[in-house]
Amino acid sequence: MVKASWEKTEKNKGILSVEVDEEQVAKALDAAFKKIVHKINVPGFRKGKVPRKIFEARFGVESLYQDALDILLPRAYGEAVEEADIFPVDRPEVDIEQLEAGKPLVFKATVTVKPEVELGEYKGLEVPEKDFSVSEEKIEDELKSMQERQAQLVVVEDGRVESGDFVDIDFEGFIDGQPFEGGKAEKYSLEIGSGTFIPGFEDQLIGCKTGDEKDIVVTFPEDYQSKDLAGKEALFKVKVLDIKRKELPAIDDEFAKDVSEFDTLEELKADIKNKLEERAQHEKEHYIRDTVVEKAAENATIEIPAVMIEHEVDHMIKDFEQNLKMQGMNLEFYYQYTGLDEAGLREQLRKDAEKRVRINLTLEAIAKAENVEVSEEDMKAEIARMAELYKRSEEEIEKILNGKDGMASLRSDLLIRKTVDLLVEHSKSVA
Repeated sequence: MVKASWEKTEKNKGILSVEVDEEQVAKALDAAFKKIVHKINVPGFRKGKVPRKIFEARFGVESLYQDALDILLPRAYGEAVEEADIFPVDRPEVDIEQLEAGKPLVFKATVTVKPEVELGEYKGLEVPEKDFSVSEEKIEDELKSMQERQAQLVVVEDGRVESGDFVDIDFEGFIDGQPFEGGKAEKYSLEIGSGTFIPGFEDQLIGCKTGDEKDIVVTFPEDYQSKDLAGKEALFKVKVLDIKRKELPAIDDEFAKDVSEFDTLEELKADIKNKLEERAQHEKEHYIRDTVVEKAAENATIEIPAVMIEHEVDHMIKDFEQNLKMQGMNLEFYYQYTGLDEAGLREQLRKDAEKRVRINLTLEAIAKAENVEVSEEDMKAEIARMAELYKRSEEEIEKILNGKDGMASLRSDLLIRKTVDLLVEHSKSVA
């Protein structure tokens, strides 16, 4: 049996005093003995067959205390947390006050807990109106994007480099008359005006003809990723091998047939408009939801423990690393490319992490204040939606969710979603 008492000592910290009865201590000592007896050798006894009294006489019961504590502590702490009705957000600092055979285990844990949230205004929040209408200009922009994707590169036989052209070049760079690592390439394809190269490099190629050789002088930016080159002036010897220019197809009925299932340009434009309107509706919904959530969080008073923000930064870095892997990169490459280190990345993420924690705490508090609940019908409907989305059976989705606390996570997500729905329902649009 576990007895627990909680005493808050600071805003988000306190002391959890715990007592575990002597019966549980005895069972833990027994388990510790069974674990350790197989690892020791005592003359006159086969390994693992030393009687408990002989063991304690030779090594002392104290030799079992650490293993017994490893067995007792996690469960006792969990039960104490539940009894005290607190929500720890970090590992506790544990101080053992008593651990002795035949006596209760007594310990104190210094615990950082989830902060209290003092809600401000969260109903009747004002959402400034924003234009999400689909204009003819947006439809034309979409058509131009499709036109760009259908463009062909045509070799310019007799002409000069213009902005937007693609040129194949050989180049070699020098600093103080000496070539530098990474400063040489052959048959390198470069889009003029893309900003891919050092500022000023691409502009100096404008006007060149195929076969021209030119010396280009540029200065590397002060914040260039390679510290050896940052801020230094460089001379590049460049040869233009060829020039290619985009040839855009006409936007007409034939274009519509080539890029879509439609026979006419008007049909294609109507389809583009419908898709843009659907996208605009989603953007509008996200805008309203984001606005009310951010305002509700801003209106709340919360003293967030630093450790909660650091934990959120940890999660964000893991997500970021996963995204990098999907692009064939890793954090080490990212650090080298940007000149950042882990400390620098954490500093960049910390502000957004604090915002996320504030929003989550606020929404949890609103859900509690408004008695928002997730019913079994809500869960079934969401599982059905996921099954349709991922083209799986509902049984398969349930099987996946039943592992790794998936159901609890889904229920939590739905609770937050329903809480945001409540904020949107009670918000008002203002000009």
